Amino acid sequence: MKFIGFRTLKTAIGATLAIIIAKELGLEYSAVAGIITILSVQKTRKKSIKIAFKRIGASILALCIAAILFTTFGFMESIFGVFLLIFIPLSVRLNLEEGIVVSSVLVSHILVEKSTSLFWMKNEVGLMLIGVCVAVILNLYMPNIEEKIKEEQAFIEQNISDILIKMADSFRNGHVSLDEDELLEVLEGRIRGARKLAYISLNNNFFLEDSYYVRYMEMRKQQLEAIKGMREHFKGGFSAYEQKMMMAQFTEKVANLVYEKNTAESLLNDLNHLRDNFRKMPLPVTREEFEIRASLFEFLNDIERFLKLKNEFIKEVNAQ
Repeated sequence: MKFIGFRTLKTAIGATLAIIIAKELGLEYSAVAGIITILSVQKTRKKSIKIAFKRIGASILALCIAAILFTTFGFMESIFGVFLLIFIPLSVRLNLEEGIVVSSVLVSHILVEKSTSLFWMKNEVGLMLIGVCVAVILNLYMPNIEEKIKEEQAFIEQNISDILIKMADSFRNGHVSLDEDELLEVLEGRIRGARKLAYISLNNNFFLEDSYYVRYMEMRKQQLEAIKGMREHFKGGFSAYEQKMMMAQFTEKVANLVYEKNTAESLLNDLNHLRDNFRKMPLPVTREEFEIRASLFEFLNDIERFLKLKNEFIKEVNAQ
């Protein structure tokens, strides 16, 4: 049995409350307040408030346009069409698109009642205010997803470590493990999901313009691209090359130091020493050796990019 989601529960409660409040205040078409609440309950606090302001602005604009048109030309269906021809483009121009549908419904009440009296204007504004305010109030409570994000962090770090260990083993064994492809696919999906959670967490906090978790997931996403580059430059022929063990040991060392707080400073220093040692070795003799040496350097460049991304991330965090 599938459980009812928290957002669904909030929506049902909010719609019911909005209708009851509208009825108690003596508003006509009270069910519309519930519909507005349904449409206004969002995934994050910031989005809910942003849409609320846009819908209130759109409704005021719509009622003003409708009042002028109906008063001047009469309460006819064709005039409602003219209203839409004016209101929709103007709403788009003013970035009030989210309010087009509900505002048009409110204006339809004016058409049905054939009145632009103060009572009906107050009625429609009241429906809008009740609907969006109930949604905003309910959205002030959001479940804390920080623990879930931390779980995703731990999984992502372990997954990256596993991929790098597989690469180190491939250097030693001379063949590319098919498990790497599966691990990369899983990693990409988990980073994508974790980034969404990080942005939801950010948009549920009114006082943050930036988020540690957002920057962390963006960093891991860029590291994933570096890992893909490492994978592309890897050649099974490395196993026959004398530098393979050095590269295997360094890749494994990186794999063991993937964790969140590591600055990667010492690893970058080790990488520079490794690159210097490679340059001091005898030059390639055959074409095959030249291609292998070039691929090794490309692999080293990608792993350097991988480490620099982490190092820059830690520096930015510590600077704040």
